[in-house]
Amino acid sequence: METLRKRLEEQKARHQGGSKWIGTAGTSPFGAYGYNPEGVRIGQDGGRNRSAVKVWDKREFQDYDTNRELGIRNIKLALRRLRRFARQGAPEILDLDGTIRSTARNAGWLDLQMVPVPHNAVKILLFLDVGGSMDDHVLAVEELFSAARSEFKNLEHFYFHNCVYETVWKDNRRRNERIPTVELMRRYGHDYKLVIVGDASMSPYELQEPGGSVEHWNDEAGRVWLQRILRAWPRAAWLNPVPEAHWSWTTSILNVTNIMEGRMYPVTLAGLERAMKSLA
Repeated sequence: METLRKRLEEQKARHQGGSKWIGTAGTSPFGAYGYNPEGVRIGQDGGRNRSAVKVWDKREFQDYDTNRELGIRNIKLALRRLRRFARQGAPEILDLDGTIRSTARNAGWLDLQMVPVPHNAVKILLFLDVGGSMDDHVLAVEELFSAARSEFKNLEHFYFHNCVYETVWKDNRRRNERIPTVELMRRYGHDYKLVIVGDASMSPYELQEPGGSVEHWNDEAGRVWLQRILRAWPRAAWLNPVPEAHWSWTTSILNVTNIMEGRMYPVTLAGLERAMKSLA
């Protein structure tokens, strides 16, 4: 960043190509539509190589659509593996088995037994990566999000970009209204199951170094925050829309898999089955 400040002070004209100045194409670490494995992206419409260390542009994300009609009905069936029911509240429906047992013990005199309506007692905390490279996976994530909203009544969702840091948010149109991650740790207990959805594709600095976030200066590395939320919600799974066969191509995916202690699963029916089984 200090080098970028010097370039801005020194540079007086537009540059195309080259390896030093702020411009387009070439291998300079500053600019757009070139290639540098540790670049600061400026003035480029979307990512290309998924390797920018910082993005110096205004970025606007959209919420995932929770009303999208599911294209794959079986996603719901896979999610249902996690469902657990608890009977709570006033007695409302007939307990047939209990009525038979009670009537038999009562020498044949009918003894009706009532129980409360079953309620889905599973509590889900859903963290959704949005924007950047996740634009490639919007359809799959929206289908997953829609299915989760219909299957789990006790579901809270929050957005992040690339990696969970010190804050998250509820609405991408008001992304400046941040919620401290530690506040969520106080608000939601250990009985919540944590599901993170993201492609885990980012600069390795985002995980390993303070200040590594592509969008802001973070005092603590992404790895620290991931380990912290895993301690808060130990029943956790990471769902990755990138095909599993491609995970070894990206260093950050391998690093996140290690942090998750192997609990990363592809967004496929088989992957969802594995993830739900691990959370149950």
